[in-house]
Amino acid sequence: MSDAIKRVRRFNRAVTAAVGALDESFLGRGRPLGSARVINAIGQGRTDVAVLREYLGVETSLMSRLLRGLEDEGLVETVVSTHDARRRVAHLTKAGKSEFQAYERLSNAQARTLLAKHARPDELLAAMDLVASALGRDRVVIDETDPRDEAAKSCLAAYYEEIRSRFEHGFDVARSRDPLAEQMIRPRGAFLVAWSDDLPVGCVGLKGDRHGMAEIKRLWVAPSARGIGLSKRLMAAAEGIARELSIQVLRLDTNRALPEAKQLYLKTGWKEIDRFNDDPYADSFFEKRL
Repeated sequence: MSDAIKRVRRFNRAVTAAVGALDESFLGRGRPLGSARVINAIGQGRTDVAVLREYLGVETSLMSRLLRGLEDEGLVETVVSTHDARRRVAHLTKAGKSEFQAYERLSNAQARTLLAKHARPDELLAAMDLVASALGRDRVVIDETDPRDEAAKSCLAAYYEEIRSRFEHGFDVARSRDPLAEQMIRPRGAFLVAWSDDLPVGCVGLKGDRHGMAEIKRLWVAPSARGIGLSKRLMAAAEGIARELSIQVLRLDTNRALPEAKQLYLKTGWKEIDRFNDDPYADSFFEKRL
């Protein structure tokens, strides 16, 4: 057995023990982790049973057993959807909501205790983010949102901070061709945020001009979520919306300090062109015809 395999298996055992995955009474609430996760997912708003099953990654038969057990406890009610009779939705009862809140308090306390025990909590969190992104890559979703929303602003702040540290002469957003929010909202454009569970881990903007042309702006992926193809997914999603908006030509600019970005564009059909704007931070320019 290789050292790498041993390390992965050690990690699996450590996590299983730390989270109480094998406990018959997860966090002391009288039911195993599987049932607790169903309560959590419903409490977080995943009420469609099909969506719930996909999110938890369980088979239909197991999902049915878990829901039936929680129904017997009086914590969950499952009914036919009022919008589609072929679908079922699950809701927490009053007792179920109380149990959800109890799990929230205990889980938060468990997390605080784990971080408090480590001498370098920031490094521990960074490692956790990396692992969570790697293991949850297939569950990352991309949503269209208002660029003025908190999640979007959080991504943009992280983007600005990173390029400020990477650009040779720093970065001042006031000097760049920063797009207005209205230019990244339909019908002119769009702004996309990638989510790993409830954490934003990436973004991209589509800045439109209503004349069949648009620019890709502010492509960013959190360091912990790099290497799983998320940049390519964000770009593809932005291109898809551009087609919906009847945009025929896309353009973008980048800086030599971001060679991985330039490599991505060249691999996905973008062609390098002459300068098309006066952004002082841009030194490479690309175009893609849809």
